[in-house]
Amino acid sequence: MGSPFNWGRRQLQRIPAYVFPATIIGLVIALLISVLLALPLSMLPGLWGKITPTAVSLFLCFVAISIMVMRGRELFRMFGLSFPERVGGIGRVVPRNGQVIVDTSAIIDGRIADISQAGFIPGSLIIPRFVLAELQHIADSYDAVRRNRGRRGLEMLTKLQKESNIPVEISEMDVKDVKDVDSKLVKLAKIFGCAIVTNDFNLNRVAELQGVQVLNVNELANAVRPVVLPGEEMEVRIIQEGKEVGQGVGFLDDGTMIVVEGGRRYINSRIEVVVTRVLQTAAGRMIFAHAKPE
Repeated sequence: MGSPFNWGRRQLQRIPAYVFPATIIGLVIALLISVLLALPLSMLPGLWGKITPTAVSLFLCFVAISIMVMRGRELFRMFGLSFPERVGGIGRVVPRNGQVIVDTSAIIDGRIADISQAGFIPGSLIIPRFVLAELQHIADSYDAVRRNRGRRGLEMLTKLQKESNIPVEISEMDVKDVKDVDSKLVKLAKIFGCAIVTNDFNLNRVAELQGVQVLNVNELANAVRPVVLPGEEMEVRIIQEGKEVGQGVGFLDDGTMIVVEGGRRYINSRIEVVVTRVLQTAAGRMIFAHAKPE
């Protein structure tokens, strides 16, 4: 008896919670309509008057329950209701529309705090407990660089919780049969229909291959940089030599590198330059220019 009982319990755990109230509501609606139709249908001649009310009642129950089970979640959301569900070993509340799952790399990077302050995240930030555990593991590392990265991530998480304009939720949702953190994030995002916020190149590619939306902070930063066209003039500080003879290198406020032909002699000085061409690479954007003639 124990084995069938456990099997039945596991099957019940896999059924989304909204199915139960949806079934009851569909059954009540069907029975109400059946009661209204029972009297006129019972007046049919002969055997039809006895069979038809029951047949119509069963048919209405089937249709109403099917509609409520298939569309119940959308109907409940219209009234602001949400339900927990269990799918594939996950037994937590399903993130609502607009919520995004945050990866460890995005927390350590820190720019997610400024992005959320600016209102570019439509819903709340969901941080699974296993991501927080990974962050704490990095902060406890013997390697000084990893330890500092982990501590920065914990500081940024505290800043997010205190200063962010949108809710930051530490969630207990997990995937029991998956050990790798990246794989957990992708599977959760697929099940719940959420996007993942990350700076991790490998996670970005794996998620895209599996049809999961990715919000990459680096790509966003590149996309919002000001457009610079050949022929434009700007002022830049030359801070170091370039790779080629005579070149000088400077940076814009957003971190874009500017390579100035003949700029080596202006190191540690601010000069006016004229843009000659703009090169977009996988690592970002580079601007080539020459010193403006005096």
